This record gives sequence, structure tokens and C-alpha cells, in this order.
Amino acid sequence: MSTETGMAVEHTVEPGRVRQMWHLLEPLHALLYYAPEAFEEARALGYDVEERWPAYFAWRAAPLGPAGAERIGSAFYSFSPKMVARYVPGVWRTAAPADVLDARLRAVDRAYRAVLGPEVVEGPDLAEAAALARRAAEAAVTAGRPLAAANAELPWPEAPHLVLWQAATILREHRGDGHLVALLAADLDPAESLVSFAAVGAASEQTFASRGWSDSAWSAARDRLTARGLLAADGSVTDAGRALRAGVELRTDELAAAPWAALGAESTARLAGLLGGPWLAVIGSGLLPGENTLGIGKI
Repeated sequence: MSTETGMAVEHTVEPGRVRQMWHLLEPLHALLYYAPEAFEEARALGYDVEERWPAYFAWRAAPLGPAGAERIGSAFYSFSPKMVARYVPGVWRTAAPADVLDARLRAVDRAYRAVLGPEVVEGPDLAEAAALARRAAEAAVTAGRPLAAANAELPWPEAPHLVLWQAATILREHRGDGHLVALLAADLDPAESLVSFAAVGAASEQTFASRGWSDSAWSAARDRLTARGLLAADGSVTDAGRALRAGVELRTDELAAAPWAALGAESTARLAGLLGGPWLAVIGSGLLPGENTLGIGKI
């Protein structure tokens, strides 16, 4: 159980269950970055929606306030600093973070109604799922987790489907912040984290190119990993490299377990069952990319 500071937790949740909950909740969060309704809301704010990145940086970073490129780059980690600087702080000259936060809830409301359907959005199963997910999110300790803390500090919306989205967002950022801890402990810098992830087959190098690293930066990261014995000369992963990445993912699951331990095995299993329908609807919408930089479905 949690100590008074919340830093020591007895984890009673299997890593597989923790990862399953992430796989179920991540698409419900990520719909914001791909739904046409979200692009419409972003356009109304004044963002260029010919590419996804201006709105992406605004949507995801808005809880941090009008933060600059260094702070946002630190929290996002795997993005090239040059790519972050291309959009930040410019996104705040287009719209203030408070306005972005209001617009992203409107975007989620519209996207959920379009993808899930009003009968699901307003139904008792989704309301129950939202209540359970909120309990898990409120149990997430946010010390040392800036993106989770920023989202947890926001007021809860009233509508259950928006509660579900906000809970999914807190929990995915809580996991993501913990993942950065695992990467740092494994001595994998931002570029190396992507090169090593691609090497174990989480996604193609072309997919990871979306993070903005130059060919020379990618090659330099590969050379550093090769010198450590984590990659072979041809760029393929070694046994040591595969073991290191497996350790990173296991540690990420362990660091993400506390909210589910607090929710309890029975309630967590109930939530998993309730999320199946919405998850299928989002995946079946075709809005999310088939291959992603998170390695969902691969790790």
C-alpha cells in the first residue's frame, strides 16, 4: 500500500494487466490527435492543420501553461529539440493554453460522439467506466511526473465521456513520465531511445522519423549503441540490446502499476471489460495509424 508520501507502493498487479490497461486506454486518449473534429477545433483556434504537429503540441502541452521549447522538449523527451522549437512557443502566440484546453474538451466531446455514438456516450456502461478510470487516475502519484501532474491539476469535466478521456490522459501521461525514468536509468538518451526501440521491431525507422531527428543524429545514436554492444554493426539488435529494452518496458509497467493496485483487481478487470467496446470502436474507426511510435501491439 502507499506510504504517507505515496512513494512506496506494494504492487500487486501483474505487469501484463498494467500493460493491457495502457493498450485499452491509449487509443481513447490518442483519438484527440487524429479525429477530424479535433482538426476543426484546432483550425477554429487559428492553427495550421495541413500538418498535425501545431495542434499536437498545443493539445498535449496546454496543461503545462505557456511553457517554452526546453521545458516541453524535456517532458516530451523523444522529440528532436529542433522540431520542438519549430512549433514552441509559437503555438501560444496562436492561442492561449486556457483556450486550447477548452477547445480540446470540445474536440473530444465531438469525436467521442461521432466515433462511439450518442447511445454509448450517454449510456450506463460508459458512465461506470468513467467512474472507475477516474478512481485509478486520482490514485496516481504525480511526484516527479510533470505531464501527469499538469493534467491531474485540471478540473474534472461533468460529462462521463469527458471524465473517461481525462482519466485516460492522466494515466497515459503518468505511465509516460515513468517510462522516461526507465529510459534514463537505462542510460538511453532521446535519440537512442528511438533507435533502440526501432531495432527491437516496435515500429519502423520511417515511423520514428516523425520525431524530427536528422539522419546524422540518428546515425550517431546508432553508433553510440553499437559501441555499448546493444546493436550489431549492421544495426540489428544484440541480445544485450533486446534485454535492455525488455527491462525498460518491464520497469515502465512496474512504475505504472500503482493506480491499478489502488483500484483493485476486481475493479480493474471490470474496467477492462467495459473498455472493450469503446476500444473496438476507436480502432475500427480507422482514424489512428496502424503503426505507432509507442509500440502498441508490438511490446
